[in-house]
Amino acid sequence: MFLGHYGVGFAAKRFAPSASLGTLLFAAQFVDLVWPILVLAGVEVVRIDPGNTVVTPLDFVSYPFTHSLAAGLGWGLLLGLVYLVIRRSARGALVVGLAVVSHWVLDWISHRPDLALYPGGPKVGLGLWQSLTGTLVVELTLFAIGLGLYLATTRPLDRTGRWGLAALVALLLASYGGALFGPPPPSDRAIAWVGLGGWLLPLAGVWVDRHRALRRPATVRR
Repeated sequence: MFLGHYGVGFAAKRFAPSASLGTLLFAAQFVDLVWPILVLAGVEVVRIDPGNTVVTPLDFVSYPFTHSLAAGLGWGLLLGLVYLVIRRSARGALVVGLAVVSHWVLDWISHRPDLALYPGGPKVGLGLWQSLTGTLVVELTLFAIGLGLYLATTRPLDRTGRWGLAALVALLLASYGGALFGPPPPSDRAIAWVGLGGWLLPLAGVWVDRHRALRRPATVRR
């Protein structure tokens, strides 16, 4: 899952309007941002295996510290608490925490059974990636819904708010298409180095969100 995670980040703005889009995208993709660091450190393992699923040639051998259910719940609690301490918003903290946990749920739908419930525990996955058509329908639908909610919640203040958002959406779609239809990556380390580029996308979300305003004033809820 890729676009679906970003769809969650966009949609979350509807439920935590005072939170930055960058923060929400960061939360929705958090475990995929930490994962390449652990791959490069040799803590988690992925290998290239064309045909592993219809959608991706990646075989996720071991990634319990980022992609197990227990880890997802732990990371969600941690990021939610950090947000609560910094922003003093219980509503925002809840949405941030749930966005982190949503990552595991969407991966459970898309992955084959390689997601551990806890480190060393049984592995699960519904295997949506065995169908290219099904994957495209689900991912694009989630992304469209999330983007639609973001557009219904915010309005552009200037050209940057309008065209910056369009550029971010185009970049996400192009990245997804390249990963889906491009050749297999040459190595696990190449995957990890490319994955580190994902840290730039939340920053782009911060930039875009600063040039957009809420369509209706946010009500602060604690």
